[in-house]
Amino acid sequence: MNKYIKSGLKIIGCISALAAVAGGIAFIGERIDELKNYGKELRHKPYGVYERFIKRPLDCFLSTGALIVFSPILLVLTVVGAVKMNGNPFFTQERPGRGEKTFRLIKFRTMTNERDPQTGELLPDEIRLNNKWGKFIRTASLDELPSLINLVKGDMAVIGPRPLLVKYLPLYNEEQKHRHDVRPGLTGLAQANGRNAISWEQKFEYDTEYVKKITFKGDLYILMETVVTTLKHEGINQEGQATMEEFKGTGINV
Repeated sequence: MNKYIKSGLKIIGCISALAAVAGGIAFIGERIDELKNYGKELRHKPYGVYERFIKRPLDCFLSTGALIVFSPILLVLTVVGAVKMNGNPFFTQERPGRGEKTFRLIKFRTMTNERDPQTGELLPDEIRLNNKWGKFIRTASLDELPSLINLVKGDMAVIGPRPLLVKYLPLYNEEQKHRHDVRPGLTGLAQANGRNAISWEQKFEYDTEYVKKITFKGDLYILMETVVTTLKHEGINQEGQATMEEFKGTGINV
């Protein structure tokens, strides 16, 4: 038994060491970015020590460790997804990140590519999402696992406003634009308070509230609330919608 315990501790030690190296590199990268922006007027200034010095290295440490630990699950989901989706199991799309700079988001596909035989256009979301595999990984939030790669790269954070579509950028008002002052997250304050069950305006209010005051305590609260919401399968869909209705601008969505 001691042999297995020692082996397990060695594995944990190796994973922790690799994650720590990644976190250290992330810390250095943040300091280099600060030097590049020295003397410039910044749209967003870190709220405190946590946001400035700890959040990004911690995100990188956790995401690197999680990517290593969950790699067997990622492999299985990739193989099964390829079979269930009849091809590429991944969904990639350009999304706006910090400073509205775009990056390529990586997720597992939950919708099929079924098209109308007459027009050749993709069928509505509710039809393409009507498959057991897609519903399962979406309900369990397993579709987000590949996004760990985005976290390691620095495109995203563990906690932050969710990355939305590029076409929404011109539709935000001045207050809503502040959601792009920080890295987008796997989950955020809006997701901890209703996910897709709340309106766009409510989501953006939560996003901008988060951006103004980023703390370790706040991030921990959001993470715990997201876990509870996910386990309860709450707020996955907007009422009457397969996913979330398209954002058309504040005051236009009803």
